[in-house]
Amino acid sequence: MIRRALTVAAALAVLHALIALPPRPDQLGWLAWTRPTPELAVLLLLALALGRGLAGTALRLAVTAVLGLVSVLKVADLAMLESLGRRFNPVADLPLIDASVRLIAGSIGVPAATAAVVGAVLATLLIAVSLWWAMGVLLRLAPARIGLRGVALACGALALAATVTVPRHGIAALAPATASFAIDRTQLANRTITELRRFREMALVDDTAGLVDPLGLIDRDVLIIYLESYGRTSFDTPIFADLHLPTLRAAQTVLEQRGLAMASGFLTSPTHGGQSWLAHGTLSNGLWINDQTRYQAALASGRQTLFHRAAQAGFRTAAVMPAIVRPWPEASTMGFQRILAAPDLGYRGLPFNWVTMPDQFTLAATDRLLRDGSDPRRLFAQIALISSHAPWTPVPRMLDWDELGDGTVFNEMAQEGDPPNVLWRDRDRVREHYRDTIDYTLQAVLGYAARQGDTPPLMLLVGDHQAASSIGLDDRRQVPMHVIGPPHLVERTLGWGLTPGLIPDPASPVIDMERLRDMFLRNFSGGADVAPA
Repeated sequence: MIRRALTVAAALAVLHALIALPPRPDQLGWLAWTRPTPELAVLLLLALALGRGLAGTALRLAVTAVLGLVSVLKVADLAMLESLGRRFNPVADLPLIDASVRLIAGSIGVPAATAAVVGAVLATLLIAVSLWWAMGVLLRLAPARIGLRGVALACGALALAATVTVPRHGIAALAPATASFAIDRTQLANRTITELRRFREMALVDDTAGLVDPLGLIDRDVLIIYLESYGRTSFDTPIFADLHLPTLRAAQTVLEQRGLAMASGFLTSPTHGGQSWLAHGTLSNGLWINDQTRYQAALASGRQTLFHRAAQAGFRTAAVMPAIVRPWPEASTMGFQRILAAPDLGYRGLPFNWVTMPDQFTLAATDRLLRDGSDPRRLFAQIALISSHAPWTPVPRMLDWDELGDGTVFNEMAQEGDPPNVLWRDRDRVREHYRDTIDYTLQAVLGYAARQGDTPPLMLLVGDHQAASSIGLDDRRQVPMHVIGPPHLVERTLGWGLTPGLIPDPASPVIDMERLRDMFLRNFSGGADVAPA
């Protein structure tokens, strides 16, 4: 009798633990499992009513499948909120699984990535087996008398109706955790499918298609350079701003001495904490691309990106992507005529964990491979810098530009400091490393701008997204933008609401990143006036 009671208690505990599992990191704690779970009462009553017959087996299968799926989605939410600052979208985010595994492998090693995959599979199986066992225990409690089963069934039906209707009326204090979560996830999936259909229609509309002489006012190379994880927190949060603002002020003085003009402002990024390619796609397509589904829709839409337009205007287009280490077939739909992935850049030094090469080398390789004077056509290139990408260790240092060679000069610093699995035990140290890698990236890209000679390119420096809130200490999706180049071109961007120099006015308007493509095209096409923001 005692053994049976303990078994029933264990089964109820398993079901309660999964039903009460919170989907947000800030809700984790013992209090989350002290709240009542109406769904558990429903399952118990239905199990007592149906017993071990065909109907009971159907209930057992349904609970194992549905509650198992909901539990996995909750765990996915926890992981996504911690790493990317947003919830998991079951429709849009499934394609990210492969990229996530590769990121783990690059950051803390293939064994750790393999362990993560195996652990995820085993955890999913454990959840399913536990649910199957727990429901079997409850079904064996069913009374033999039909009348008692009928009472249990009636009570279960009433409890089920109450459980389903409570979250719809927004009663937060009583809302069942799992029922409300499942309803919310289903609604999210439906919204995503609807938005995807609408997005595909929007992608076919382009108000800039009739511009005269697209980009005809630009008489030189154009470089759109993304600075990984560079966000507004560099200007507002003391631990970061105290280092980054002096770096920007010092660089502004040097650039002014070189005769370059600068203008800066803030953009709203479509992503937070990761998924840089969503920001890249938003800027180049001129459409808000905030999840993988929209990104894939943009690739399939045939929409003309900023790089397609540049190629039509006579530029040669390129993408310098040091993070790309595998085939990238979708790049052919983005308007790039040439792709320089990590193996193409000539780096023979050691990687900085996930980061394949320091930003200084990437920028030097851009000039060596794309701007050596062998092609008279103007260049329109995207460069994605990655030294400030997680795990932010080791931190690179600037070297003499003429001594970079094949990158082996970086080998010693690539082996310095703690590995990620040690550094990440102390979140304060992670923030310091994040701060220092951003500062290195700023030194590299602004130093690169300062050494461009008499015909400097028009450079657009853009932060792709903020770091995860737990690191960047900022929940906003705002990122800096700096325009650097000859005065006659930079002047044309002041109508966007930008501030002269490298430090934007905190009160300056924040521009949606999706607007930048059309603003750029309108301002620099033949016959264009300086367009307002």
